Amino acid sequence: MSNGKSIIVDTSRCTGCRGCQVACKQWNGLPASPTTQTGTYQNPPDFNGCTYKVVRFADGRGADGKPYWYFTSDMCRHCVEPPCLAGSSVEGGMIHDEATGAVVYTAKSKDDDFETAQSVCPYNVPRKNEETGAMVKCTMCIDRISNGMVPACVQACPTGAMVFGDRDEILAEVQRRVTELKKTHPKAQAVDADSVRVIFIVTDDPARYHSHLKA
Repeated sequence: MSNGKSIIVDTSRCTGCRGCQVACKQWNGLPASPTTQTGTYQNPPDFNGCTYKVVRFADGRGADGKPYWYFTSDMCRHCVEPPCLAGSSVEGGMIHDEATGAVVYTAKSKDDDFETAQSVCPYNVPRKNEETGAMVKCTMCIDRISNGMVPACVQACPTGAMVFGDRDEILAEVQRRVTELKKTHPKAQAVDADSVRVIFIVTDDPARYHSHLKA
């Protein structure tokens, strides 16, 4: 496989506008999800069969007593070596695209064991479409990038928090951004940069952003 593509999600530049979340819905023709107020700005509360991207909000107080409020655009990481492929027992139920590295479920995944497929994902991403029975998640907008376009979420981002490109160039930009951020945020780091294609840059403990952001 070629080096493929990658995406930066730079939380230091995210304003929580949810433009990426809306763009994902619009491009994929996904309906809204009925929700209720759960005491957080996050809405909907998690991925579901018609929500492939969620802007997550986290707030609290650190050990120093100071409040924090973080938000980030959460999505499938499109792992370089996807463990979900091993969790799929149906031939053709998943595709690992050679050119881009995108990991995509197909309609055949409806015949797969959902609980097994979900359990092997370290980020708890896959969900089931209740109407079709197929497993669904972010596709990295493979239909767009295969035609020379950028993913819908990246195009919609107004602050440059999300950047898409060839993996080698993205990794270099990740390193540049982390180095610059460390001048003001010594704990700044890239999360799982060597093993995923959607690389999160955080300025503090990754767990404060989302429980599935591993250090």
